[in-house]
Order: sequence, then C-alpha cells, then structure tokens
Amino acid sequence: MLQAPDPALEARNIRAALGGAEVLHGISLRLPRARWTSVVGPNGAGKSTLLKVLARLLPHEGEVRLLGEPADTLPGRVRAQRLAWMGQGESGGDDLTVWDVAMLGRLPHQSWLAAASPKDVQAVERALRATQAWDWRARALGQLSGGERQRVLLARALAVEAQVLLMDEPLANLDPPHQADWLQLVRALVADGRTVVSVLHELSMALHSDELVVMAQGRVCHHGPSADPATHAALLQVFDHRIRIHALAGQWVALPAES
Repeated sequence: MLQAPDPALEARNIRAALGGAEVLHGISLRLPRARWTSVVGPNGAGKSTLLKVLARLLPHEGEVRLLGEPADTLPGRVRAQRLAWMGQGESGGDDLTVWDVAMLGRLPHQSWLAAASPKDVQAVERALRATQAWDWRARALGQLSGGERQRVLLARALAVEAQVLLMDEPLANLDPPHQADWLQLVRALVADGRTVVSVLHELSMALHSDELVVMAQGRVCHHGPSADPATHAALLQVFDHRIRIHALAGQWVALPAES
C-alpha cells in the first residue's frame, strides 16, 4: 500500500497570542500538497494570525512542519525558497520600480550582493507577465493604484517559485476581471504541483478552492472539500445563518440570506 505524502503544511497544537490575549487555541491542521485551500470565517476568527504562524512570522507555541520537516529547524534561506508569502496591505517600497520589487522575490536564491542571474531575470519576467504587470516594469511602485500594487506584490511572491504560497487577502483592491485572472493563475499553479493557501473574505471565490478551512473564535470548526454539504453547513453555522450557499452555473456561490 502506497503511503500518503506528507502534507505541504502541518500545524500541531498551535497557540498564538496578540497583545497578551490568546487568539489561536490549540489548532492542529494538515494542508495537502498540490491543492488550493482557502481559510474563511467571520472577522476576528484568527484567519490571518494562523496564516502568519504558518509563515513563521509570529511567535507561537506548537509545531509547524513545512513539506514534511519542522519549519523551525530549516535554514532561513531554504525555508524562504520553499514558502512564499503575500501579506495583507504590505508596502513594497514606493521608490522602487516594479521590476525591482518583483526581483525581491529572488533574494532567497541569490548569494549576498550577487547580481541577478539569467534564471532570476526569467523568473521575474514570467511573474510580471502572469500578473499582467509587465508593461509597468519601469514605473515606481508609488505611482500605481491599489489594485496595480497588489498585482506587483503577487508577482514578487510568484518570482520566488516556491512550492508553497501563502496569500492573505490577495483579492484586496482587485476588480472582478482581475479577480478572475487571479483564480485562473491559482488553478495553473496547482496544476503545476504547487500548494496555495489563501485567506479570503470573498466567500464565493473561496468556494472555487479545493478545500476550505472554516474558522471561528480562534479555532478550526471544519476542514473539508469546498463542495461538501458538511463544509457548507459549517459556513452557515459560523456566519450565523446570515448567508446561503447556492449552485449557480455549475459553481457554488455564497449570497446573503433573505431577511
């Protein structure tokens, strides 16, 4: 019998506090490889905190494992090559050009003070083209709109070419056509064997993902396939039945419940 591969990310009894108050209460979770998992739940559920813990950006109790190995024991350079992070409301240096911001994603692959290699240049060009930011590569980040900045920061994360990508509110400031582009990009990454974990407020977009992690009050209430009726029931529960899940054109959508 073939043994199941290690998950892309695993959390074991994670506890984390902000401002002295515990906000994650003993979370254990296994996120599979080559899948797109979305973390959803009401405001204050601990979604972004969990993602930051998985990215090793916040102190915590418990263990995080990345691609089968304890994340804390991996050299920082190796960890940065395996996992890319796109945070919520991040700045990228307004005076930097779009090209230079995206090139920051190649730092884990470069020697100290080394010039960009042909491989680095190719990776950045692919990332900027994938996010439709190539035409602005010579512009300063500070000259861009919020949605344009978001696409450049996504390009920076893509340029890492990591096996695991964590994205916190990646659709912020993106108009519907570019949200659709993001969805297509995520599907292409997963088809290429990458693992994507996103925190999303847009429930209808999250329902496109392979799996949902449903959170409330610092705990995981449910983890399962997005199309599973049990997952839909968990969503209704954490949102106090103020939403409904409907099938529309072959896809699940979340709409406000009728008053």
